[in-house]
Amino acid sequence: MISVILASSNAHKALEFKELFNEKILVQPAKEGIEVLENGSTYSENALLKAKAYFDKFKTPALADDSGLNVEAFPDILGLHSARFAPNLKTYQEKNLYLLELFEKNKIQDRRAYFTCVLCFYLAPGEIFFFEGRVHGSIGIELKGDAGFGYDPIFIPERTENDGKSLAELPEWKKSFSHRAKAAQAALQFFKESVDKTNK
Repeated sequence: MISVILASSNAHKALEFKELFNEKILVQPAKEGIEVLENGSTYSENALLKAKAYFDKFKTPALADDSGLNVEAFPDILGLHSARFAPNLKTYQEKNLYLLELFEKNKIQDRRAYFTCVLCFYLAPGEIFFFEGRVHGSIGIELKGDAGFGYDPIFIPERTENDGKSLAELPEWKKSFSHRAKAAQAALQFFKESVDKTNK
């Protein structure tokens, strides 16, 4: 079984990964957080920077993730910079409302968007693996739901139900179909196949 430390001291995020991996990959929060300059030009580069920094400091395999909201109408202001969008606004509720205002003020009809998550497993300098997950959808016209975080309340994922519910209203759906869940599923499948091949 693979065991990694999470490139974060956030115990809640470690618990989320524990659930996503169904304990088939063991994830522990790092003993302490460290500052990492995330100056990569892609999600993969940023995830690698974090994973390598934690591997180098704690001398143990590390897992890092980098994720963001990509909005077709505003390709340059979110994406890799989602967490730093509108830095003058302190809460995500304020950031969400500001983004909705940008759509309204600019009379933009194209509300397509998607979340991206890239996981980087830094097991050793010669063993580095990346897995990506995406969930497509659109930006709603108001904040809805309180079960999510970040931009979940304004993101309407593509679903067969097509009921207009936001990601923040779909906690059970999110466990299986979010961008982070899809990246985790890809990792599980890859490592399972690697073990199967080794055992043959």
